Amino acid sequence: MTTPELPSDGDPPEQTINRNWTELVQELRATQIGVQVLIGFLLAVPYTTKFDTLDRFEKAAYLVVLSIAVCATAAVLAPIAYHRILFRRGVRPWLVETANTIARAGLVLAALSMCGVVFLAFDLAAGKVAGTVAALVAVVGYVVLWLVVPLRAHPPTGPR
Repeated sequence: MTTPELPSDGDPPEQTINRNWTELVQELRATQIGVQVLIGFLLAVPYTTKFDTLDRFEKAAYLVVLSIAVCATAAVLAPIAYHRILFRRGVRPWLVETANTIARAGLVLAALSMCGVVFLAFDLAAGKVAGTVAALVAVVGYVVLWLVVPLRAHPPTGPR
């Protein structure tokens, strides 16, 4: 009788899947709060006196940013909806893999919406050029911190 091959982390496959799911849910909780606060802020903007002074471009940019933030919220909440629908149906490996993919998309959308908010804030305070520069700086910051840094990580050598 052969023993099942253990994943590189040493846990049995079911334990690895369960741990991955738990870690993913914890990460999504933090992201959910951020995008939900952002949407709350964005939903309040049209009710301010400054909103009426926006030109067509700024209002269109606002609507695009709001739409992206709504999509980010949908993406980071989707894994929870999947779990509720598929609870105890034996599809946890699919759930973890799909939720991971959707969560990554949600993070990209969250970053884009935050960069859009930076554009709007700087545009209103200092003009479109300042808004564009600030948004580009924010994009670079997200790319470096969320993509370049982790991709440059070196796996540990030796025992953990």
